[in-house]
Amino acid sequence: MFNHILVPIDGSETSMLAVSKASGLALAFGSRITLIHVIDNYPFIGVGADYALGQNEYLAAATASANAALARGVAALAAEGLHSDQRVIDGHVVHEGIVDTAIAIAADLIVMGSHGRSGIEKLLLGSVTQRVLQDANMPVLVVKGDFN
Repeated sequence: MFNHILVPIDGSETSMLAVSKASGLALAFGSRITLIHVIDNYPFIGVGADYALGQNEYLAAATASANAALARGVAALAAEGLHSDQRVIDGHVVHEGIVDTAIAIAADLIVMGSHGRSGIEKLLLGSVTQRVLQDANMPVLVVKGDFN
């Protein structure tokens, strides 16, 4: 039913719940899994060239964090006997990086976590999951976590 599952992860417990759900689906359907972490390479746009060193430090930290999140996901899948591909995606808009990657790798399912934010927190932080649901042309399974 599902040949290739894309799982965007950010290192949170909610994204690890998505990895677990994808694992179960992959075992049931013999699916491939690709884990991704999207890094915003340009968080300092409009700030000016004076922050170039800050941007380099940010990118190094963001890449290290992405690799740690991916390693955690790979380990969780390996514990279930599953192999996965993993990628760090450069993208200014996280939801676009997820949807564009899903299309590029011909994923037929996206499994992702939702932090379940509401109110002012959702207004300020937005909802990557909501935007993926709006823009994806394939099914999206949302795993909701609540760790507050």
